[in-house]
Amino acid sequence: MAVKFKIKKGDTVKILAGDDKGKEAEVLKVMPKTSQVIVSGCKLVKKSVKPTEQSPKGGYESKEMPIHISNVAKAEG
Repeated sequence: MAVKFKIKKGDTVKILAGDDKGKEAEVLKVMPKTSQVIVSGCKLVKKSVKPTEQSPKGGYESKEMPIHISNVAKAEG
């Protein structure tokens, strides 16, 4: 069963754990079924992208990965 959270899309949160500890950023997406959030500019990974008609070169793309909701807190202010 999905749980209701106090953190919503568009809120500013502070990262409490991990490599980005201490950063403040905006929530892009909330996933209640997995208890995770995606925060802009935090927990970035590089994904390889195959060449397509839109991007003929392909290469690497930076992408935000989900963070567990217990590792973020609403920023004060």
